Amino acid sequence: MSAAAELLIEDQGAVRILTMNRPQKRNALNMALSGALLDALRMADAAPDVRAIVLTGAGPAFCAGADLGEFAELTAANQSLVERRADLTMKVHGIFSQLAKPVVTAINGAAMGGGAGLALAGDLAVMAATARLGYPEVKHGIVAAVVMANLVRSAGRKAAFELLATGEPIDAARALALGLVNRVVAPERLMHEAVKLAQSLAAVAPQAMGATKTLFYRVAELPFDEALREGGEMNKRMRSFRRDKP
Repeated sequence: MSAAAELLIEDQGAVRILTMNRPQKRNALNMALSGALLDALRMADAAPDVRAIVLTGAGPAFCAGADLGEFAELTAANQSLVERRADLTMKVHGIFSQLAKPVVTAINGAAMGGGAGLALAGDLAVMAATARLGYPEVKHGIVAAVVMANLVRSAGRKAAFELLATGEPIDAARALALGLVNRVVAPERLMHEAVKLAQSLAAVAPQAMGATKTLFYRVAELPFDEALREGGEMNKRMRSFRRDKP
């Protein structure tokens, strides 16, 4: 295991586990953690021995969202810092669908605001039965802006708007019913189940997995006829794939 101040990195076979490591701050996203996470995701995607990624949080929370302690410096007088942070936030939340390798989020505890955005940004999500997820920004007079893009693609419009407009958190059972997560498990089983799921994804030929992710996120945004054409083109290309030998 290697450990940066903000992020722990561990490999279990072909699965790389990234653990946000600010438990005293409920893993709130400051610029250091955001940058470390972005770099670690890129490195995992480029690592030939890594075939799947698990993202979780240290301590009782998954991620409390943005670190409000940094907000004092985000003023009109410090516009360059405001723009740098906004750009970094967009890159972190946008990179998951760009990775060739699948990401499983293991939601061990509260995932709020930007933390809820990270929880849903992965390709698959496993949630502890005791965890909660929500977007409380509106209660503080601000907007769940960057994270809105993933939420409206993960939930129906009515459910997404309710989460955003009321700011009320939901429990794991509700998150599962809304299709926001794939599985809900006992807290003590969370990492076992998340890693097991990641291992099953890691067993897939990397060319097929990468092509599946690329096509999946493309067709999700295309009209039906265009999505069919994209699928047809991929169908032609996939015949050249060679499954890796065990």
